[in-house]
Amino acid sequence: MTWLKWLPWRYVVRYVAHKHGFIDPIALLARLHNFAQPSEVGEPIELLRAGVVFHARGLINSRVIQHNLDWVWPYWIERQFDPYDASFIPRAFSITHINLTHRNWTAIGLPDCAELPIVDPRGLLTPFLDGWSLDAWIMPQQGECLLPSRALQCQQQQCVAGNVSIRTETSLQGMTLISQASVELEDGIAVCKLRLRAKSDREGHLILALRPQNPEGVSFIHHVKLNAQHTGWQVDDNKRVQFSRAAQRHHVSTYHRGDVYIHLNDAQDQTEGVCDVGMVTAAALFALPADEWQELEVSVPLLAERNAQLQADAWPQEQQKTCKLICPDKHYQFLYEAAITSLILHSPEDVYPGPYTYKRFWFRDAAFIIHALLCAGLTERAERALNQFPPRQTLLGYFRSQEGEWDANGEVLWILKRYFDMTGRQLPADWQGPVQSGARWIIRKRLSDKLDAPHAGLLPPGFSAEHLGPNDYYYWDDFWGVAGLEAAAALFGATDLHRQQEFADAAGSFSTAIDNSLAHCAARLKRPGMPASPYRRLDAGAIGSLAAGYPTQLWAQDDPRLLDTVEFLLQRCFVKDAFYQDMIHSGLNAYLTLHVAQVLLRAQDPRYLTLMDAVAALASPTGQWPEAIHPATGGGCMGDGHHVWAAAEWLLMLRNCFVREEGQRLVLGSGVPQRWLAQRTPIQFGPAPTSFGSISIEIITDAEHGVVVNWQADWHNDTPPALDIALPGYQAVTAQAAQGSVTLNRLET
Repeated sequence: MTWLKWLPWRYVVRYVAHKHGFIDPIALLARLHNFAQPSEVGEPIELLRAGVVFHARGLINSRVIQHNLDWVWPYWIERQFDPYDASFIPRAFSITHINLTHRNWTAIGLPDCAELPIVDPRGLLTPFLDGWSLDAWIMPQQGECLLPSRALQCQQQQCVAGNVSIRTETSLQGMTLISQASVELEDGIAVCKLRLRAKSDREGHLILALRPQNPEGVSFIHHVKLNAQHTGWQVDDNKRVQFSRAAQRHHVSTYHRGDVYIHLNDAQDQTEGVCDVGMVTAAALFALPADEWQELEVSVPLLAERNAQLQADAWPQEQQKTCKLICPDKHYQFLYEAAITSLILHSPEDVYPGPYTYKRFWFRDAAFIIHALLCAGLTERAERALNQFPPRQTLLGYFRSQEGEWDANGEVLWILKRYFDMTGRQLPADWQGPVQSGARWIIRKRLSDKLDAPHAGLLPPGFSAEHLGPNDYYYWDDFWGVAGLEAAAALFGATDLHRQQEFADAAGSFSTAIDNSLAHCAARLKRPGMPASPYRRLDAGAIGSLAAGYPTQLWAQDDPRLLDTVEFLLQRCFVKDAFYQDMIHSGLNAYLTLHVAQVLLRAQDPRYLTLMDAVAALASPTGQWPEAIHPATGGGCMGDGHHVWAAAEWLLMLRNCFVREEGQRLVLGSGVPQRWLAQRTPIQFGPAPTSFGSISIEIITDAEHGVVVNWQADWHNDTPPALDIALPGYQAVTAQAAQGSVTLNRLET
């Protein structure tokens, strides 16, 4: 609507700003835009909206927390605001106070239930998205209270066998508190459960505390009321918390009176609290005799009505469908199973890259997560998620999750091809229209090949992945565009040769434009490594250009441009053997480290395992990774504290260590660590879906006969692929699929 440009709003804004002594926002925005390539989209409105909400919370935090440090706050605040702690951050002129050091939490829930409660590193339970929390304390009659959020030592673990739960144990001066959080089905309603066990060598109380806070900071509670039986709370008139037994004592406080923690020894009970500020705190006290274990079960219904889709035995049912790993490395084994759990939990219909900060949809994250679902054998979940794609496609063919992300169409078409390849199915009629219009959108979106500039024939400047930098002509977008066109050509190969040729030709033309642009870069940079865009120097954003090797496999594993980019990243952008993204994320990235490891694995470079070990070491005790990890504290510093893309990449990495597709061949065992083979215990993986069918692999180390690799497969057709068996440290062999077994001899050193 160009007529808006003629309205005097810019002059009004400038006048008001100058009158009140503010900098001219129009001039400031113009200068900001000068640091990026001119683009039809500045920053996606969805990302701006999320940022405003995020910092609005931070602004509230700055008004509340630092003036009330005698309150009991969540773990991240206790650490980040402690001047003696390594996590301390000076507040100075910071307008907002946000969690930058311990963005760690773990989701719990039921398969196909959209509600995802989270548990922080000290057991603080937040049942509802962005809501209040429940905590547990022990108060002896004499001496210091056991407050988990202030405990420096804690044992926390996730149970992934059967029903998923998080167990947290803290101890202090003869007191032990164990909490176990889970979600269970009761009469068709999902109920969040917090089971508490407490013991003290002194008489005292077990305390259940209602907290107007969560792992992001303040979350308001205006009203709480204890029921007549003293067995539950009504919170803000719309949420219920039930206790398994009656509270012996009960106290409530408001913001102006201070935290209820300050009033635990008050003689007078209160059963109701109202706070206009929204900072009601409440504590239900339960008698704790000396040297006796006491138990309390707390229930929070997550839904108001029954959900017929939820099943009581859903966890074992879903877990039974998956590709299994059996290996001698207990930590790798646990992380694999935790990744499976994360994928199931975050795919109720759409797929989410996280339970809290990122509980919304992006095509980019969805492509990787759905690929992991497919490789894990969770085909029905992948199909259900893919069926959510067409309604998000615009009339012009753009698969839109955020405006300005030009990688989306390529990712959608690529993951669709992976789905149809791995299931052995053909493209159905109802998908042909979306695929055709999606591929033609890429063709139309490309800039002219005739431009006299390094970006000729590329996609226009876009925002793309936020960790690549400001708007630019990103090769990440371009590689995905080529992958999408090649996928579209293959999808139409059996039904429409005309469209197949159209998209194959378009992919070839696009690839030529990228090659020409990269040749300009090589001449400018005097090395073959690929920057993030034609106008960037080599920096951390070059991580996006690895898409040509992983996951799209557009290029051969030994392409010098790919390998030189990896060498630059390893030399300049790695900290503690993990990729450090210094743009936006400013932390160690598990999933991007694994992208580099995947390129190294394809190139048969043994350094892939060093990177895998580094990522394994960065996992939380519950087997999760935040999106970015603080290099000093090891806690999350950016994004969701339970990042599902990272979990997906861990699963995909292990899968490719056992079975990897290269063209019309399968490579078996190329990433299985030699240290596993030395333990001489059977190693198994499968059934693993591939483009050729599913395969199950067993590796047995024999002192006399070397290593025996057995496999069983269910191929899609009568022409199975050739198999390359290439275990590290052993002589590689090529076998026919029908053999079913080979024996490998150790390489001479």
